[in-house]
Amino acid sequence: MRSQSPAGSGAVPWHDPQLSPTDRAEALLPLMSLEEKIAQLVGVWVGAEASGEGVAPHQSDMINEPLQWSSVIRHGLGQLTRPFGTAPVDPVVGARSLAASQAQIVASSRFGIPAQVHEECLTGFAAWRATVYPTPLSWGASFDPELVEAMADRIGRSMRAAGVHQGLAPVLDVTRDYRWGRTEETIGEDPYLVGTTGAAYVRGLEGAGVVATLKHFAGYSASRGGRNLAPVPMGRRELTDVILPPFEMALRLGGARSVMNSYAEIDGLPVAADEELLTGLLRDEWGFTGTVVADYFAVRFLQTLHGVAERSADAARLALRAGIDVELPTVDTFGTPLVEAVRSGDVDEALIDRALRRVLIQKIEIGLLDEGWQELPDDVASLRLDDETSQDVAVRLARESVVLLRNTGVLPLPSGGRVALVGPSADDPMAMLGCYSFPNHVGIHHSEFGLGLDIPSLRDELARRVPLLSYEPGCAITGEDTSGIPAAVAAAAAADVCVLAVGDRAGMFGRGTSGEGCDAADLRLPGVQAELVHAVLATGTPVVLVLMAGRPYALGPEFDAAAAVVQAFFLGQLGGQALAEVLTGAVNPSGRLPVSVPRDAGGMPSTYLSPPLGHRNKVSSIDPTPAYPFGHGLSYTTFEWSDAMVVEPADEAQGDPAAWPVDGEVRVRITVANNGDRAGTEVVQLYLHDPVAQTTRPVVRLVGYTRLPLEPGEVAHVTFGVPADLASFSGSTGRRVVEPGAVELRFGRSSGDAVATLPLWLTGVERQVGHQRELLTSVRVEPLVAVPHPA
Repeated sequence: MRSQSPAGSGAVPWHDPQLSPTDRAEALLPLMSLEEKIAQLVGVWVGAEASGEGVAPHQSDMINEPLQWSSVIRHGLGQLTRPFGTAPVDPVVGARSLAASQAQIVASSRFGIPAQVHEECLTGFAAWRATVYPTPLSWGASFDPELVEAMADRIGRSMRAAGVHQGLAPVLDVTRDYRWGRTEETIGEDPYLVGTTGAAYVRGLEGAGVVATLKHFAGYSASRGGRNLAPVPMGRRELTDVILPPFEMALRLGGARSVMNSYAEIDGLPVAADEELLTGLLRDEWGFTGTVVADYFAVRFLQTLHGVAERSADAARLALRAGIDVELPTVDTFGTPLVEAVRSGDVDEALIDRALRRVLIQKIEIGLLDEGWQELPDDVASLRLDDETSQDVAVRLARESVVLLRNTGVLPLPSGGRVALVGPSADDPMAMLGCYSFPNHVGIHHSEFGLGLDIPSLRDELARRVPLLSYEPGCAITGEDTSGIPAAVAAAAAADVCVLAVGDRAGMFGRGTSGEGCDAADLRLPGVQAELVHAVLATGTPVVLVLMAGRPYALGPEFDAAAAVVQAFFLGQLGGQALAEVLTGAVNPSGRLPVSVPRDAGGMPSTYLSPPLGHRNKVSSIDPTPAYPFGHGLSYTTFEWSDAMVVEPADEAQGDPAAWPVDGEVRVRITVANNGDRAGTEVVQLYLHDPVAQTTRPVVRLVGYTRLPLEPGEVAHVTFGVPADLASFSGSTGRRVVEPGAVELRFGRSSGDAVATLPLWLTGVERQVGHQRELLTSVRVEPLVAVPHPA
């Protein structure tokens, strides 16, 4: 497809690759009419309609009638919304159809600018027959950013091959309340884990040529009561110290080129209208130069949900002034209302030009304004969105994210014994899939097309490995029907071991027990699943409780009778295989909890990032100590940790804390040995404890980690280099500072299990740091000579 200048004179500056993207955009911008400018600031959602159940909040309120395609594109078009993710379409047919649409867009406008195409891609390219990967909570459980980057690379390659330029991922919201339905979309409750993992995802997606979109900026996960879109009563320190760091890391360490605003209103100000956050912080302080896109219908919500705009044009003005560049998913307030508001003088055209400049520069950067631009690849006929390489990455990530919480010796399952498989999640392929997977997000409305993928259930995979396997569902995931529990109890009683699979089914806006708009009143298992668990435990048969869920559910004392507990967070299309491999011992579990598992289902859940008064104490009768803490996870082998020490700077005197300059780095080391009889992977974690500070601090917080695979008898040194910047926090004036004084670095198997503590003294004067501070702890692993394992 070749675009020409308006006069047909051939080469023009905005097509000249020798010029900078900024110069090319500046050459084009003054030639465009107001309608042509605003057309570049909107998306169009072809195929979305009000009838039936939507895949976006308030979709039925916002989309009243189908758009007239020829009318919409006559001035050009900024974005095409989800051409693959709105209804099932064969990948090859979809790619060809998308290319034909782009040809129409190019031919219909004076400047021949293609649309930027975006899709959801949180658990894979959200398209029919595309690989479905584990959910972000599973990414966090893996503690393996490199594998997450490889996954994102596979996702990005499939999207680019189909003609998609932008992905609406990753989600960088830090979990604050597990009752929130979108907990499954978060990577975890710790900003360092979320930031390092999220940045890796961004590198993979951007490296494949797809614009990564960070969401939801910011504060969405801190809603009051864990309710979707509920107000956020968050202070600036929580925002600065917990919520924002993952976005900083993904921008600086990942190179993300787009940001999506949060639906949240923080302390009464909706983010979509927050100029201080979207412009003052994001652009002026952090230096972000990419595009800010509106979460679906977020601009209109300023009028309809938040009540800070009287008319749609007012909503558009507030959003543009705050720093939103593109209205998604479809033409609404940035359409006729905005054109009229600019012509009447109610909206300054300079705001339009500011947003347009960013949009054009990004389109130029991804090649959409290059002469000879062509969207349809020559090998489109062989396009596959689910191949062997992608499946291999998916199953590897699923294996690494299975967390063994408890094991009295019943796992791995004994070979040759009678095993009962019980529970509503055991034989349901959909129990493997998150809310934003295509089958759950879109396919649920088009059952006639089928899943489009082979998604074996846990029962399918366990039956291949366990000869004597019986099965009873016992109950459904939701509902009050207990009639199946007696049969499940009988099956468990007749078995040597019972595997009991319970949990969630992801959905949208109340259709599931986890997912967007599927918030929980408390952290009890949905439906009558708890009754099933209690009845099966009462049989006396050793029970392996398997939780296949989108959030952690409370595991109080009544669950302590389980011989083993396994946690899995929506493991993707090959999750059944990964779970069966872990249960039977073919795979040694190595996942660690990215969120704490509470012991009490009631009360306000709290994450591990709490100051002393947020933990168990004598001034409250409520004990918030979790059943299993953040970072916890067991293995089928045993690891010994020893010889923790400060490597540099060395102790000044025997027994004195080592000096750690407020502008320097400390290197600490520990030795880890595999003392078991099989290979395994330990996750070495490093936590910071700051006992006295000018504002209250979490008792511990993660500042470093690494996966450490070791053969039986193998030993390794693990050295962390921690910059003092990672000890920074929001001080009493609100500025981020590194404060001199006593601190500790603790090597831990989890946030609640410190193996070794190293006292340190931050020396120097208080130091202010900003966005350019050091963000990462370095890790060095030195394998030692393997120690022969005794026969």
